[in-house]
Parts: sequence; C-alpha cells; structure tokens
Amino acid sequence: MLYDCATVADRDRGIAAAVEAAKSGELVVFPTDTVYGVGADAFTSHAVTQLHHARGSDRRVPPPVLVGSRHTLDGLTYSLPRAARELADAFWPGALTIIVEHSPSLTWDLGDTGGSVAVRMPLHPVALEVLREVGPMAVTTANKLGSPAPVTADEARDQLEYAVRVYLEAGPALDPAPSTIVDVTGDVPRVLRAGAIPLEKLRDVVPEIIDGQD
Repeated sequence: MLYDCATVADRDRGIAAAVEAAKSGELVVFPTDTVYGVGADAFTSHAVTQLHHARGSDRRVPPPVLVGSRHTLDGLTYSLPRAARELADAFWPGALTIIVEHSPSLTWDLGDTGGSVAVRMPLHPVALEVLREVGPMAVTTANKLGSPAPVTADEARDQLEYAVRVYLEAGPALDPAPSTIVDVTGDVPRVLRAGAIPLEKLRDVVPEIIDGQD
C-alpha cells in the first residue's frame, strides 16, 4: 500500500500504517534526507532477515540502524565515546552515520556486525515520526542490490514490490548524496565514506578525526 504524505489525512494514515506494520515485523519504505529507505524493527530478527531477502543482500553486510532521537544512541552503547557524542550533537538529525560498539546486552541480530553498528538520525519529519513510534529500525537503501537508489517511494515499489507492506511517498529526495560515515570504535575517529558532510566540517567539531579512505 502506498500513501501520499503530501496530504495531512493520507500522511497520518500512512504513518500509522507504517508503525503498525513495523511493529508487526513487516517491512516499510519511507523517505530520509538522502534517499528512500526500507526498514524493519531492529529488534525483530525475522524482519531483519526479510529485509536482507527483499534486497538480495546477506548477513555479511548488516544494515545501519536509524533512530528518532539523539538520546537513543546512549541506549545502544555500553560506553559512548566523546567523539560520537560531539558529532551527534553537532550533526544530528542529518546525513552523518556514526559507527559505534553496540552494547552486548542488546537482543538483536542485524547480521555479522562484529560488535559494532552504524547509527544515524535522519533529518526528515516523516522518517522521524515513524522512528519515534517504532524505536530503532534497521534501515538501508530501498533498492535491489546493484540497482539505482530510489529517490521516490514509487521507484522503491518498482524494485521491492510486495516484499514491503507500506510505502510512504513524500516527493523526490532533495539531496540524494549519501551520508558521511565516521567510525569511532578505534583510538582515532576515521571517515570511512565521504558524503554530504565534508571532512572540514567534521574537524571543526572533532579536530583529531582522520580520513580513513586514504
């Protein structure tokens, strides 16, 4: 089912349907501030497995986790590094993904994470409404592996079809540039993927950050 979030009534119905579907262990597609994402409740293992199957991916590439609140990051980690806290305070919500060591007590199975997880809080009102109701969600680009990243829910539906229960359409993604990925699990924060937030801006907040792509 596709809901057009351009109208208030459809938006409210769509978000309610997406929340219900995610809480029931089904997949939903919604806009983020980069491209459209397909998501599942991060703590429902069969839903995460379904997410892998829908995209044609496997456990070796665990999906990022999107959150609806900056404070959720504290609950996902045993001890949050200073750099992670400062980066989140400066750039969330926004196009910054932070890789942290997740708490070993978490009852989730995202795939072969090696004890770490990529976390982001997107800057999009529809995404935030869904995430605040559902909680942390495993979310990745709403496409088949190797196919173009969708910039509308309609493009995502062309690829994922009936594998997804609810599609939320909120118009074309305004900035399809990928998020910048920073790994803070080591002694020195490292940029693993250049994206919407340049290294210079990151260094304004965390001067010791390095370009790990070199």
